[in-house]
Amino acid sequence: MTNTRWPTRARRTSWTGHFLFCLLAASILVAAGPAEGQSIRPGGPDDPRIGLSAGWHDAGEASWNMRLLSSVPKPTGFYDPENPGDNSFSNSDLAHQGDLVFVGNYVGLNIYDVSDPRNPELVTSILCPGGQGDVSVFGNLVFLSVQETRGRLDCGPEAPTAPVDPERFRGVRILDISDVRNPVQVAAVQTCRGSHTHTLISTDPEDPGILYLYNSGTSAARPAEELAGCVDVRDPDDPTTAYWSIDVIEVPLAAPERARIIDSPRVFADDETGRIDGLFPGGDHGDGTQASRETNQCHDITAYPELGIAAGACSGNGIIFDITNPRVPVRLDEVVDPNFAYWHSATFNNDGTSVIFTDEWGGGGAPRCLATDPQEWGANAIFRIVDGRMQLASYYKLPAPQTEFENCVAHNGSLVPVPGRDIKVQAWYQGGISVFDFTDPANPFEIAFFDRGPMSDSELLRGGHWSAYWYNGLIYGSEKTRGLDVLELLPNEHLTENELAAAKLVRFDEFNPQKQPRVVWPAAFVVARAYLDQAVRHESVPSSRAREVGAELDRIEAMPAGSERRSALTELAAGIGSEVRRADTDARLADADRLRRLSAAVLDLAAAER
Repeated sequence: MTNTRWPTRARRTSWTGHFLFCLLAASILVAAGPAEGQSIRPGGPDDPRIGLSAGWHDAGEASWNMRLLSSVPKPTGFYDPENPGDNSFSNSDLAHQGDLVFVGNYVGLNIYDVSDPRNPELVTSILCPGGQGDVSVFGNLVFLSVQETRGRLDCGPEAPTAPVDPERFRGVRILDISDVRNPVQVAAVQTCRGSHTHTLISTDPEDPGILYLYNSGTSAARPAEELAGCVDVRDPDDPTTAYWSIDVIEVPLAAPERARIIDSPRVFADDETGRIDGLFPGGDHGDGTQASRETNQCHDITAYPELGIAAGACSGNGIIFDITNPRVPVRLDEVVDPNFAYWHSATFNNDGTSVIFTDEWGGGGAPRCLATDPQEWGANAIFRIVDGRMQLASYYKLPAPQTEFENCVAHNGSLVPVPGRDIKVQAWYQGGISVFDFTDPANPFEIAFFDRGPMSDSELLRGGHWSAYWYNGLIYGSEKTRGLDVLELLPNEHLTENELAAAKLVRFDEFNPQKQPRVVWPAAFVVARAYLDQAVRHESVPSSRAREVGAELDRIEAMPAGSERRSALTELAAGIGSEVRRADTDARLADADRLRRLSAAVLDLAAAER
């Protein structure tokens, strides 16, 4: 049953060289992709993404090393059948809780039950216009970002039209989903610049009954006549201006109706002078560079509470914050990039030694993956984090060039939790979904993809994947115009069955895209085999020795649990340890690290026998 209702109030290179050949080759390709297991060169002449047929729900599709399990169209009320590219009905971000997927939309929210991922069931639709509908979930509470002036306090369909209207709402809605089929609005935190995105940080270390959010408002400030305290003056010398800050929102979990802004810290201030406009002032970086936006806002802030850090993609800068005290974010480091137009979102690797920032060149509505576009523009920038400072390592951009009728640029994604590797799945609007390895930050490479043809072959209609996230073994994609996609990765030359099985052991009760969880793998034989596969792939041990270790893992796993199995595992770990010492002696440090992780995984198995 579906309940559609309003909640109650209570290095620069170009693709041009091979692109024409790719188009010619694509003319004989069907929209299916290579045969399972077939190797291709992403972006090369055999890439099936090139030349896909156009359409809304009948576009050509291509995939490599992953497959589509299901695709659920948006329900009535969440699209314009006469204008499928109407951005005011776009799907936006995703959040997860148990078997539920929350799909944000510019006109509200849809909640799906994905206990059967091949047949998702729409549980509840909430019509509540206001854009952009980015969503998070915590316990019985759902948080929705509202940015546009059409938002109303009561979620009604009639947009306020007066310049000042007491019924207008721009900020963060809070819904109670104790009864998921009948959500109730319990709070509406008004903000000066609306809410483009928000970030669940954590509960207070000293009071777990308090939850904190960071709000990122990117719109023009409201007049004080509509919301007291707002000052729409873009003047950094005016200490009351609503610009050059973020919002910290406090939510008492026992009384969410009392949620409120407790501070709007000046996180962009100059460390020496204190001027609130202390970071990038806007403009280009010299000949042949991008024109980057002024840093007076953050677009996305990705929090990693277990490490006490956050990454802010803040229009003209990428920033690392200390959030050990979530009430008081402290800027640790900031970078600029001459190839970036608009710092959009961020993802740490699991151990916090690298971070990826995305550049939303063209604002998400332009075709920025053309063959003639620089591959460092509209891409990811991958930074190593060394002693708390960011060091640029490389760029990664979707390898397959797209057409002039496809809005395409780097957008939202998350880690795929393969032990021992850094892998990210990411949406690229009408560029589709790309999965890539950045374990070596200087040498990222694609390992899987899914893509559809453009919405139209004669005009640019907005569409494509807003976000793509790994959650409990599958990939979920929010498609702006088409709906919800559920996909799965397949074993392939870049990803073994053991590595995938180990990734699927990682389970979360909730997942919010801007609250990055720390991944911990359980003690399991398949985790050890995943590390062994990586040692084999990189020739970290001789093949004969790898076969011996694999056979010994098989033998030990077949043994009864107890002290004998624990002793055998301890002995195996010690033997692998000798390989680690040999690699260290030979200065093969990467090999030593792989073997060290393998040995540790075997020791974890031994410890589990106690």
